Amino acid sequence: MEHPVPGGLWGEKEEQERVLVSEHMWRPCPTARRRLRVCLEWVKQQLFRVGEDWYFLFILGVLMATISFMMDHLVSRVYAAHRWLYQEVGDIGVLKYLSWTLYPTALATFSTGFSQSITPHSAGSGIPELKTILMGVVLEDYLAIQNFGARVVGLTCTLMCGSSLFLGKVGPYVHLSAVAAAYLGKMRTSVTKEYENKFKQREMLVAAQAVGVATVFGAPVSGVLFSIEVMSPHFAVRDYWRGFFAATCGAFMFRLLAVLSSEQETIVALFKVNITIDFPFDLLETFFFVILGVVCGLVACAYLFCQRWAMVAVKRNWLTAKLLATDKPVYTALVVLLLSSITFPPGLGQLMASRLTMKEYLTSLFDNHTWGGRAPNASWAAEPGGLWQEWDHPSATIFGTLAFFLLMKFWMLILATTVPLPAGYFMPIFIYGAAIGRLLGEGVALLFPRGLHPQGPPRPIIPAGYALAGAAAFSGSVTHAVSTALLVCEATGHLGHLLPTVLAVLVANAIVQKHQPSFYDGGIIVKNLPYLPPIRSRHTASYRVVVEEFMQRQVVALAKGDGFQEVLGALDASSDAEYPVVESAESPTLVGTISRAQLVTFLQSHEHPQAPPGEKVAPVGTLGDDCAIEPVMLQFSPWTSLHQACHLCQLLKLQRVFVTRCGDLVGAVGWAELRKGIEELANPKG
Repeated sequence: MEHPVPGGLWGEKEEQERVLVSEHMWRPCPTARRRLRVCLEWVKQQLFRVGEDWYFLFILGVLMATISFMMDHLVSRVYAAHRWLYQEVGDIGVLKYLSWTLYPTALATFSTGFSQSITPHSAGSGIPELKTILMGVVLEDYLAIQNFGARVVGLTCTLMCGSSLFLGKVGPYVHLSAVAAAYLGKMRTSVTKEYENKFKQREMLVAAQAVGVATVFGAPVSGVLFSIEVMSPHFAVRDYWRGFFAATCGAFMFRLLAVLSSEQETIVALFKVNITIDFPFDLLETFFFVILGVVCGLVACAYLFCQRWAMVAVKRNWLTAKLLATDKPVYTALVVLLLSSITFPPGLGQLMASRLTMKEYLTSLFDNHTWGGRAPNASWAAEPGGLWQEWDHPSATIFGTLAFFLLMKFWMLILATTVPLPAGYFMPIFIYGAAIGRLLGEGVALLFPRGLHPQGPPRPIIPAGYALAGAAAFSGSVTHAVSTALLVCEATGHLGHLLPTVLAVLVANAIVQKHQPSFYDGGIIVKNLPYLPPIRSRHTASYRVVVEEFMQRQVVALAKGDGFQEVLGALDASSDAEYPVVESAESPTLVGTISRAQLVTFLQSHEHPQAPPGEKVAPVGTLGDDCAIEPVMLQFSPWTSLHQACHLCQLLKLQRVFVTRCGDLVGAVGWAELRKGIEELANPKG
């Protein structure tokens, strides 16, 4: 038999306090520890007085820069090992072929299998999905933390394939930055003990997309501008400093790591060029830069059309559709084996400079010298190991190798975009545009060896300037961005050709934006993501089309006095996320909205009118009495124009807006109705 403790609960409390006091007194220096805790609390208050956003943006930039540098360093080491293996096998053709083809095939297959086994959201660029999220659509699985590991490992293996697969890392790295920003946002809520709303999440994502571009090219200014152009149809100026601060931290850390690892002596541009700036271009050369913009625009139109057609054809073909549905690694292995076989150096690869890496491609195309008019005894031409020599083949001229490279890489890049692995597509089109510009520049230099003015001192044409403009024009037209002109200047450190580069970019964009959606908008269309096409018509037709012409007239609505039976019927009749609430059936004045989750809770807490007695204990109630009705933030009038409705939905990130006439509910407008109205405006019937 147990005896009660004297004092009851009070005795137990005294005993616990005595134990805690004894343990506290046993620890050394209690006064010093107490003062240290006070100092740490004071430091925390002082740090967060300036705002916690600064610290988390700094951490985001430094983290993504470190991962980017480590990824590039690992890729360069592994690619050097592959090049060493290819040279060490000797002159045995079969071994050289196997060492060249099996290496990228195995890496790409592992990249597909590993990333797809963790999450299906790791394949592709990732920018179309992120662009959809920034438009207000919720894709929670896309920003899950498991995507981070799958993307890092898969993207690293993809980059290790080298130029055989001809893919980059800009898009997936923007996705990685977005996932890291979402995770840091959750950490911030745990530190600051504040609720993180959707506006805070979007601010971090806006900064993350700038960091993703800046830490790949080491270009903070153009990284911010490019991310704004590509990702956001409407941009809040209050997010400007966040993007610049995070991108600057990331770009500075990315280049600083190169100095600390002894790769560079100081912080320089990623693709440093040595183009003379005494006389960079003649005024009459602007005509050829305009021609370059036209050529890049036309080729970009063809590329975007063929790439979108290939994505659809692969899904419709019975064989490729079956492989992509059940055996994605097998499809990847077959495609990469074909591409690596074509780039085999003793074969067709010798006409495409296939032994160069992605970075070496740009370095060679931005070479300051003129290849077509090279002198055999020139010091730079006789220099052993020059990258330009990869483009020089005895049976073909420089023009032949560049033209063959452009012809083959056109369809090879389109085929590579169908492979389901983490990969970026900006760097390939950047290199492709540089090759277009180099070919045109070499042609102009051949036609005018002394420059456009035969009298006076010679002022030779600089083909590297055309390569810079071509890279910016083609990549800018494919992505519908103008900031690529600044990106080229930041990545190379050369500003002498800025004005003709901007001119070429504007001409190319004018052609492509009139006829084709951007590369990322095309991905949204192919993947059937929520999509709102831009209103391309500049005349007043979009102002004459009103909401009443294309709105949804049959809207499932509830009244404030509705009970169990009416709510159940509304949920069965429609699967909307929210339902409009009117005053009554006789007076359809819109008073607010109510979510589907609240309606389900309402049904669960009330008894069915025909339910057996005693099944539910709650009395029968109405929506107006038992549910919180949210006020409507925005209403459309039937005479609101299509132009106004489209821009308001994009600006406020709204998926559905109700239409009222004198306060009475008459319809609703969602993205489907807006898209239908825009398409009918662009392609009128009859």
